[in-house]
Amino acid sequence: MTPAKEVGGDFYDFFLIDDDHIALVMADVSGKGVPAALFMVNAKTLIKNRTMTSNNLSTSEIIHDVNNMLCEGNDAEMFVTVWLCIIQLSTGNCRITNAGHEHPAVKVSGQDYSLKTYRHSIAVAAMPDVKFEEHEFKLNPGDSLFVYTDGVTEATDSENDLFGTDRLIASLNKEKDADATALLGLVKKDIDAFVGNAPQFDDITMLCFRYLGK
Repeated sequence: MTPAKEVGGDFYDFFLIDDDHIALVMADVSGKGVPAALFMVNAKTLIKNRTMTSNNLSTSEIIHDVNNMLCEGNDAEMFVTVWLCIIQLSTGNCRITNAGHEHPAVKVSGQDYSLKTYRHSIAVAAMPDVKFEEHEFKLNPGDSLFVYTDGVTEATDSENDLFGTDRLIASLNKEKDADATALLGLVKKDIDAFVGNAPQFDDITMLCFRYLGK
């Protein structure tokens, strides 16, 4: 994560729910500065707490409840895009809710990274009592997930050209079998080379997860 200012509105998180489930979170709060950072801390805390107390680990129910809590007293009318994924470590089964966030990139073992696209739900805190979609898919040993905020694809050079999803996918596939830590560094290096001396207008946040199976 590289914030555009001293405090940012992006956040990511990953934590074990129990011995067999891990949660991954990627999110981007509207606005900048201290108000966005405070809203971000509240959203991050609510998502983790609600996930840890979920009985059935339904991502749609978790985001539904967090949405209603964030809507209460939201006088600034801020919102947050959220990608929440819960992975069962023993099987690779994933449950995902995408609330207005960027499409993740997925690499099937032995293949290239590509965008996993499907219909988004509305951003969190935009309005109360929203029903959020939940999608399921399966990771097999050697598969990888790459999630990010729009500061990656909207990184801008001095000619006002955007880094974009095509350059992102090309960057991921340069060394697609690199480990998660190395891959993040390689993508950031390509973003920096593209942007050059142009100022950074948005937070740049990325997370990579590789599933190794049992």
